[in-house]
Amino acid sequence: MKLQNLPNVDADLFETPTTGRVFSATPSDHPARILLLYGSLRERSFSRLTVEEAARLLEAMGAETRIFNPRGLPLADAEDASHPKVQELRELVQWSEGMVWCSPERHGAMTGIMKTQVDWIPLSLGAVRPTQGKTLAVMQVCGGSQSFNAVNQLRVLGRWMRMLTIPNQSSVPKAFMEFDDHDRMKPSSYYDRIVDVMEELVKFTLLVRDRSDYMTDRYSERRESAEQLSKRVNQRSI
Repeated sequence: MKLQNLPNVDADLFETPTTGRVFSATPSDHPARILLLYGSLRERSFSRLTVEEAARLLEAMGAETRIFNPRGLPLADAEDASHPKVQELRELVQWSEGMVWCSPERHGAMTGIMKTQVDWIPLSLGAVRPTQGKTLAVMQVCGGSQSFNAVNQLRVLGRWMRMLTIPNQSSVPKAFMEFDDHDRMKPSSYYDRIVDVMEELVKFTLLVRDRSDYMTDRYSERRESAEQLSKRVNQRSI
């Protein structure tokens, strides 16, 4: 390994990614586990209806799904993390291998209901990062013309939570016109796009779920861990 021109790099912790390492894990054979979150408490919530349609598609593609109902979830930090709805959400996050986030756009942004759910998902639980390396699909529903403000914000959140947000996304304009009297989505190019998004999500989830630990292994964190270990075993520091 030639690191002569990289004096700032610790050679013992530096790794060269290889195809062999990336694909060394034995593929899991259980259904992809997908958690779906929506961002409205209305009785006829179009973000919920969209998520339910997405869940049907995911199950038809062989995935296992769970939909979290945000009703009763307190504002972040308004209650202790032991609150039953917070515990329910966090357990579902840990169970999942991928997620779908769908928010209405309200005042040019995602809803507070949507953001509260993400705010209750911690970056770490002890030594476990519950979202790191998991896949994410983002969608939004609009009351008026098509917009991408909410999905753009959800992408920022996904990156902050260290998730792999897939390239495709869905934005449904005038969502109240896209569902029939039985609360099923009508045929349209918007419906076809949701099919595309769910298909891509399952593909990416199957691709990365057995490799997420390796894919998210970082030089800086290996170095930090090594320094902490050195301090812990160095008797002169006691």
